[in-house]
Amino acid sequence: MVRPRWQRPLGLGLSSLGWRWDRFVAIWASINLALVVFDVTYVPLRNFWLQRHLYLFPGLPLAIPLTALPDITPLYDPVKGIEPHRDTQRYLQQWQLLDQQLLAQPATHPASRRLLQQQLLLTQQLIDDNPFLGANKTGTLERIKNRLRQRTGLDSGRLGAEQLLAPAWLQSHPWGQERLFWQGEVLPLVATNYWRSIDETGRPTERFWRLDLLVFQSVFFVDIVLRLINLRRRLPGLSWRDALLRRWTDLPLLLPFWRLARVIPVAARLRSSGLVDAEPVRAVVSRGVVALLAVELIEVLALQLLDGVQKLISSPDWSGRLRGNSTESRELEELLRLWGPLLLGRVLPRLEPELQALLSYALQRSLETSAFPQALQRLQPLLLLEREFTRQLAGGMVEGVLDLSRGTAQQLSRQDRRGSDLVQQMGEAFWRELAAAMAAGNTLERSQKLLLDLLEELKRGYLSRINSAGVDDLLEELDQLSGGSPRRVSLTSEP
Repeated sequence: MVRPRWQRPLGLGLSSLGWRWDRFVAIWASINLALVVFDVTYVPLRNFWLQRHLYLFPGLPLAIPLTALPDITPLYDPVKGIEPHRDTQRYLQQWQLLDQQLLAQPATHPASRRLLQQQLLLTQQLIDDNPFLGANKTGTLERIKNRLRQRTGLDSGRLGAEQLLAPAWLQSHPWGQERLFWQGEVLPLVATNYWRSIDETGRPTERFWRLDLLVFQSVFFVDIVLRLINLRRRLPGLSWRDALLRRWTDLPLLLPFWRLARVIPVAARLRSSGLVDAEPVRAVVSRGVVALLAVELIEVLALQLLDGVQKLISSPDWSGRLRGNSTESRELEELLRLWGPLLLGRVLPRLEPELQALLSYALQRSLETSAFPQALQRLQPLLLLEREFTRQLAGGMVEGVLDLSRGTAQQLSRQDRRGSDLVQQMGEAFWRELAAAMAAGNTLERSQKLLLDLLEELKRGYLSRINSAGVDDLLEELDQLSGGSPRRVSLTSEP
């Protein structure tokens, strides 16, 4: 299959240096696209990067630990303007003090009671004030309350916290087991909360554009300028505006918004540099698009063509059209002058043996059936005489016809004014008489009606059989032709 021009590699044309630069830009653009995807998804996936646990089912504490991944939140949180939330941070710090106290002293100790009461007040404040709202993590607070309810069997998260942080509960439930519950199911959810700063435009702080502009977009700008210069060097008459419009697919690399659209120029550069063979993917996508649009497109084109033919046939001015052809028959005259000598002078004389054999056979069959009685047709001498007579008769007739053909060809090949006039007069008379004959009776109306009915049946029959299965067959045939394998044609037809 021949590739369209827009799918052909568009290298810089700078030999080895240009090829290396093209590959470097393709790899650099791929790295940039990966960072863009990471930046766009960082805030929604911050819980994963913070805890590095892959939860199999939402709402359940079943997770696969991925501790091999580094904790990148301290490095990337400043890029997004993310800071620890003061309320949840104070809650975690207070819990550390409580944990150390309960590991050292029992829950009935006065210091332990005081810390338990403070932790309970912070938990109730956490439930009432909902500090997760600013980070759009209200669902996280609901998960915390659900786990407090499940742990105690109560219907309220506040009541569940009162029971879990009560000294009486901790006397019957050792702190070694309770702290596992808090550390495994509550505190990780509290730690996911954050506070994100707002810039002067009223939008959340975003500093990725600085890295994108200085490290990546500067390289893309140089590459686009080099490509524009190379394009204008190959096409000197091309203006800068037209050259930029031809490279419109590179513009997403320079836009500070819609950054995910960079997948288009990145894919183009990976293909043009030879790092990735995108032809199989392109073929699959093209096949899907063609399969979706081919049925509608074929129906529209076929219906428009048939409607145009119907309008032409139903035109009431057919007599005028036929008479008009008599004055526009110059082309027919030239075609007759061109093809007449060719057919009559060169093609027909070369068929002399075949014409003699055919005419001789026809004459012989005619004599056998009409000239001689049935009894005489069995005599061998009479049969030989009959064959010789028909052969000579056919040869003479064919020779005469061919002589006339050669003479006619010679006459047509000459620039004879008289002959041209006669041909023109014959053409004018033919169209004139044909128009008069069709206008005399109802032949024109009947012919138009029959042709319109035929086209209507063609529209109903052919267009109704156009479906996706037929298009799939055409695409399969196209794939076989592209691959060089012949297609087996079945002689059976559908009823």
